[in-house]
Amino acid sequence: MRAAWRKAPAPADAYEDQPPEFEEGGAEAEAGWVTVSSGAAANLTALVRWTAWALLIAGPALGLYALAQPSTAVGAPQPRATAPAVVRDAAGPAGFAELYVAAYARAGQGSEASLQPYFPGVRDVVLDAKPGAQRAERLATVRVREVSDGYWSVTVAAHLTGTKGPAKKDDSPDATDAAAGEVLRYFQVAVRSAGPGGAYIAAGLPAEVAAPEPGEAPELGYGHPVPADENEAASATVGEFLAAYLSGTGELDRYLSPGTNLSAISPAPYEQIKLTQLAERGGQFQPNADVSEGARRELLVDLEATDRAGQTRPLTYALALQARDGRWEISALDAAPALGNSQKGHN
Repeated sequence: MRAAWRKAPAPADAYEDQPPEFEEGGAEAEAGWVTVSSGAAANLTALVRWTAWALLIAGPALGLYALAQPSTAVGAPQPRATAPAVVRDAAGPAGFAELYVAAYARAGQGSEASLQPYFPGVRDVVLDAKPGAQRAERLATVRVREVSDGYWSVTVAAHLTGTKGPAKKDDSPDATDAAAGEVLRYFQVAVRSAGPGGAYIAAGLPAEVAAPEPGEAPELGYGHPVPADENEAASATVGEFLAAYLSGTGELDRYLSPGTNLSAISPAPYEQIKLTQLAERGGQFQPNADVSEGARRELLVDLEATDRAGQTRPLTYALALQARDGRWEISALDAAPALGNSQKGHN
């Protein structure tokens, strides 16, 4: 005899803690919707909220990580690492060589150690000259040539002065006077870099060399000079401007074009200024040229300047003039006279 059984109905409160069930069927299912209970909706809302907070917190960290990564475009060539450019400045070796030559001229027997800061190898050298018998004054570097990386040959010009010694039979008067007075001499110094801090060291004692060959006078880009005429408009402007500039006579600004900034030399070194001749760039000087508005001229001016002691000194200026309101004004005091076409680009 079969026993018949059936599931006993659960109490009414047995499903209060059970997860929500999806209800299938009905109008909502037919319309494509799935109905969720209020508990499931609350859980889903909490999940979305925590996910949003996680993304908000992680966002800045992810952004910083992305910025820290190298940016490379697909297919773009990778940049090659290059060494920093080395700036080669001749001022350091030149200054060191001048100090060395000055110390070398003063040094003598018993003072060899004074050269060790420049040339450590001098400890093996014995000097016979009397210390201080000669002095090097007004030193100037006239040439710096880089022999190799960090190694230079520096030529220094120095005016040597010394004590007049006893004359020899075969000495000329000029040679005797030169030994006692001041004579221009040239020394070549080998200078090597001694480290990244700007230190230098000499590779040997100075070598006296011959004076450089004198060069030819450069060809300037001006026409033949003509005598200055104080009654000519451009000459008068130039003369009055230079008188204000060099001797403080008159107000300088009245001779300057708008936008040109120049100051008179102070204190004024001269009392009297006299123009001697003028030359014009690109052709012959044209006296009383048409003063058309905005016209420009470039002049080379020679003058004589007399100081308070009555000493006269010749000077040369390169000036640019511009016409405004029917008169010439100074628009520039050029740094150097203009060279002729055949001289441009020459070192």
